[in-house]
Amino acid sequence: MQAEPGIAVEKSGDGIVQIRLNRPDRLNALGVDMVDDLLKEITDAVAGRARVILIRGTGRAFCAGADLKERRTMDEPARVKHNRAINAAIDALGAAPMPTICVINGLAMGGGCEIALACDLRYAADDAQIGLTEARIGAIPGAGGTQRMPRVIGTTSALELMLTGEPVSGKRAEEIGLVNAAVPADKLDAHVERIASLIASRSPHGEQTIKRLVYRGIEVTLAEGLAQERAALQYILTSADYAEGLAAFAEKRAPRFVGGAAP
Repeated sequence: MQAEPGIAVEKSGDGIVQIRLNRPDRLNALGVDMVDDLLKEITDAVAGRARVILIRGTGRAFCAGADLKERRTMDEPARVKHNRAINAAIDALGAAPMPTICVINGLAMGGGCEIALACDLRYAADDAQIGLTEARIGAIPGAGGTQRMPRVIGTTSALELMLTGEPVSGKRAEEIGLVNAAVPADKLDAHVERIASLIASRSPHGEQTIKRLVYRGIEVTLAEGLAQERAALQYILTSADYAEGLAAFAEKRAPRFVGGAAP
């Protein structure tokens, strides 16, 4: 394990890179140094062609959001700079070409919830607390929350969560589509490990192409999205991974995909 201040990183042989928020005494709140390290590790994982990026927290929280104790000591320019740094890290996570998974083991408030929203998949302990709570202190979600949450759960439900500033349980988050699944806390690690390993075993070309098509497609008309899909399929049908998939199917064995990035 390679440790940075506030961040711990684990890399597995199957291409899963696990980035852990590691300030349990501060509920993994996003301090200035920690945010810089988070951006670095996300950037490194993307550059290293991870098959799956998994982000989680140490201790009883996933992330309590921006470190408000630090924020109180900052002047206005420093506060703006800190928020822009949080935005940069979360945007880098959202832009990662490979699948990303957030593991919400406990509190995920404010910026912590916004980190989760930037991931493709989210899994939570059923007793976790998740929300965009900025309204409680006279702020707004400023790291993508006002834009990503409505895209995940719809405008009305997102407005309710943001305007009240009240969090929901992991179980309720599952009901409204904020997380893919909520499971008992003692089963969360095994649940996520199974899904991450399954995704990592698939073709990186195929997984990244699916992700790109879905996110680009929801921003354009159906006809434009279908055209993008057809263009991507033409490449996929000539790829080494597809050839390997066909060979593995014929030989009744597990495929050995070569990895790499999709165009």
